[in-house]
Amino acid sequence: MKSLFTKGRAARTAAVAGALSLSLGIAACGAGSNSNPLQGGQSSASAAPADTVVVGSANFPESQIIAEIYAGAINAAGAKASTKPNIGSREVYIKALQEGSIDVVPDYSGNLLQYFDKSSTAASAADIMQALPGALPSGLKVLEASKAEDKDAMVVTKPTAEKYNLKSIEDMAKVCDQLTIGGPPEFRERVGGLPGLKSKYNCTPKSFQPFNDGGGAVTLKALLEDKVQAADIFTTSPSIQDNDLVVLDDPKNNFIAQQVLPAVKDGKLSSQATDALNKVSSQLTTDDLINLNRMVSGDAKANPKDAAAQWLKQKGITQ
Repeated sequence: MKSLFTKGRAARTAAVAGALSLSLGIAACGAGSNSNPLQGGQSSASAAPADTVVVGSANFPESQIIAEIYAGAINAAGAKASTKPNIGSREVYIKALQEGSIDVVPDYSGNLLQYFDKSSTAASAADIMQALPGALPSGLKVLEASKAEDKDAMVVTKPTAEKYNLKSIEDMAKVCDQLTIGGPPEFRERVGGLPGLKSKYNCTPKSFQPFNDGGGAVTLKALLEDKVQAADIFTTSPSIQDNDLVVLDDPKNNFIAQQVLPAVKDGKLSSQATDALNKVSSQLTTDDLINLNRMVSGDAKANPKDAAAQWLKQKGITQ
């Protein structure tokens, strides 16, 4: 998830206007409707043959893009794949995976671990990947994790970073009582939100401003206008790069690792399909996700399948 930002007045106006088109659906780690897994938008997998791998996605653009990348890579490897996009929240797509209406779905390592083991204290990428296989129920497994992450982050504008000499959340803690932090309403109570900032960094802000846009345009506008001085934004949000924001380091892992990886139905994938997905994970980066999100949710309004096809070609996975 992402970081914090600022520029001049004219640039701010343009940036906020542009961010309005980016705000819906970059909150990658997975909210969504409780729609039936079999009614998840248009699907190329409604009558998939038994030898076809059905790749599902959650109901936000980043997940849909990754699902199209997975399907494209499997097809390029000589196996067969189709997609079932826009299924819904984790609760819905995990049920679909367990029931077999889909065979693969992109997910995020930390959230997936906490979904099945709410008592887990693993935070680093290595610890999460060590704990995750044992937390999964029978019939599910995960393949190799990518370097790409989409996780929460404390973000500030450059002027705020310079004013308080901020490079990390540890630095922010020294002036926390002077700052208003913005984030989703649940940030007030969740472990990785204000309670985590307090317990790990002894950081209690002057005030907290809730926003319901998942680190999107409203949150960005408040940050750029200095109505909040720090905000919880997802790391694959293009608004961080586009507004020259500063993501504060998190040395105590308040925000746990969220590597992108395939969750799969055990026994369904051929060795060709498995190798294809692991090849994707070996090449997918956080910067790739930022650029793909910009293509789909920004001014270009690219189709997730077209964006995925471009990525696959750039990486040499397809011709």
